[in-house]
This record gives sequence, C-alpha cells and structure tokens, in this order.
Amino acid sequence: MARRGRGEGTIYRRADGRWEAKVDLGLVNGKRVRKSIYGRTRREVQEKLARAQADLRRGLPLVDERTTVSEFLSEWLDAVRHRLRPKTFRSYEQIVRVHLVPFLGAIPLAKLQPHHVQQLVASRLDLGLSPRTADYCRVVLRAALNDAVRWGIIARNVAQLADPPRQERPAIEPWDIDEARRFLSVARHDRLGALFSVALALGLRQGEALGLTWDSIDLDRGTLAVTAQLQWISGEPTLVPPKSSASRRVLILPQILREALRIHRRRQIEERLAAGSLWQGNRWNLVFTTAIGTPLDPRNVRRVFRRLCQQAGVRPIRFHDLRHTCATLLLAQEVPPRVVQELLGHSQITLTLDTYTSVLPRHLGDAARRIDALLGDDHSDDQRGRTLADTSG
Repeated sequence: MARRGRGEGTIYRRADGRWEAKVDLGLVNGKRVRKSIYGRTRREVQEKLARAQADLRRGLPLVDERTTVSEFLSEWLDAVRHRLRPKTFRSYEQIVRVHLVPFLGAIPLAKLQPHHVQQLVASRLDLGLSPRTADYCRVVLRAALNDAVRWGIIARNVAQLADPPRQERPAIEPWDIDEARRFLSVARHDRLGALFSVALALGLRQGEALGLTWDSIDLDRGTLAVTAQLQWISGEPTLVPPKSSASRRVLILPQILREALRIHRRRQIEERLAAGSLWQGNRWNLVFTTAIGTPLDPRNVRRVFRRLCQQAGVRPIRFHDLRHTCATLLLAQEVPPRVVQELLGHSQITLTLDTYTSVLPRHLGDAARRIDALLGDDHSDDQRGRTLADTSG
C-alpha cells in the first residue's frame, strides 16, 4: 500500500490498480459514515477529494459517482408517477425512453455537464425533430434534475445551464368577427353547435369544453365552472384536473350561450329518450357527448369542425384557434388584458400578452393618437381638454 501524502486524508492504491480516498461524513444515527472516491491516479483522487471536502464545507451533497443518468431517471419516473397527470407522465416516460436514456443514459449522473445537454439538443435537431420537441427533451431532463437537486443527490442542475434551441413562434391567425359570425350561424344548426359556441365565446381549451358536466353549469344564474378536462389515456376517456390552478375558474355566461345551452340540453334529452337502454350518459353527466351519452373523441370533434368550416365558407383553423379568436376579439375591443387572462385561465399575464402581441400594435396606434391629441401643437386647447376628459372618464 502506498503511503498517503500529507494532508490528503485516507488515500491508498487498491489491488485492482485504482486509487481510493475515504471522505469522513461524520456521525449518522450514531454511526460514523465514510464515502469512497475512486480514480486512476493519485492526483485524480486528490483533486476529487479536495472538491468533495469543499462541497461538504458548503453544505452540498456528495453524489454516488456510480449512479448513471439512466438509473436515476428510472427511479425518478417511479417517484413522480403519482404526482403527475397521466398524460404528462406518458409524455415524460416517452422522452426518457426514446431520447434521454439512449443519448445520456450511460453517463454517471455526477459527471453530467451542460455541454452534454447541449449535445443532446443538437442531436435531436439533427434527427429532424422540431426545435420545440428538441427543447422538450431538455425541459424533461431539467424537471428530473430539479428533483435531484431538491433531494440532495446533486449540487446543480446542468440542464438549467444549457441553451434552448431557437424557436420561431408560429403565427396566430384567428378569425375576424365576420368569420366568427358566419361560422356560428352555420354551427348552431349542428348537434355540436353549442360546443363550438362555448369554445369561441369563452376561450375554453378543447379538453375543458369536452369535460364540462351539467353540474358545473348554472343556466339560471348564468355561470360556468371549469373544474376538469377530458383526456383520452390509453384509449380510455378520463376526467382529470385542469391544466393549472389558474385554469380552475368560474365564468359568466353571455346570454347567447345561455340560450344555446338550453337548446342543447333539450336536444340531449331527446337523444337520451331515443337511445333508451343504450344511453350511457348517466355515468358521465357530460354536457357534450355522442348520441348515446358517451364522451366525445377529439378526432371526431375535429372532423365535424372542419366540415362546418367548409359549409360556412371560412378559413379552416384548429379547434384551439377558437380560443385564440376569443382572446384577440376581446383585446381588439379593448377588454383589459387582465380580464382576458382570467377568462382564459392563464397563470401569468405575461403569457397572455406574449401570446397575443399581434393585437397590441392597434392599441399602440391608439396610444400615439391620444398623445398627439394631448400634446400636439396643431390642436387647440379645447380639443386637448376634451380628449383628456375622455381618457380620464
């Protein structure tokens, strides 16, 4: 056994030729605990030992150098399975299995560096994945490493230090008011017309609209509560909590929706009577269902939506663009962004403003004209006074 250097602590050469150091972690439950650090040379172990002792002085955890990224991610998925919504967990598990483990799995977790994550993102782009999907790989890894830091397994989150790929935000092309009216005039004759009316007038997400139950709607008081959303998980319809706490909201029904929903309810009662013993709606109590009361498949909803767009002679847009249309029409009518945020269930107003920046130039133009009216030299004092009174009213 080689003699250890002065001040090195316990460092010795093993029978297999590697060098090992022992770090004293102190007493744990009355027992002294030591951790081994390995290296190919004495100098390598000295450097690792110095870093470990520095981390201990700063109160940082020491990582088991033998735990790989793959092993940790497997344990992490088991740990978070029950705290994530089923759809979210399935997407995390797929990213881990298809992208993270094949590319990073063999790397020891303690040796994972920002450049490894950067290479992961670049490799996904080289495979032809979209920037959004490539970045989602980084986002899932970041979520896992955040837990690793919180659990005291590692000292820093290297995915947080990696740069996301450049992404071009797709342009939002909602309907204008004329297109919206033309669509609704045709859709109101369809059995799902009320569904599209609710999505357009209240800006509900598709899952939120399909997950509405009659218990969440009070037509007499004119309120609608968003308390769940419908998701299809492994081919089975499931009601799950809303996307976030801000998504759980109570909205005021416009009169046109109250009337549309009354008509829809009468139509659903007729369908229930016609279905007889085949009716399955009592189990769900959903507002929007098939003709026998079962939850609607989003794919079938999209087919109906495309057909109605064609019949109305309007641009075909996505179902989700009904939500965008609602927001842009309200902002164009100078409804305060904070109100639009509450209506849409956004957790932060910055999300509302960043998403609908295309509407803002209109308001910037109004602001410029108001400044001209107030401060411009080519206006009389009386005109400026009237404008000031208008803006303060």
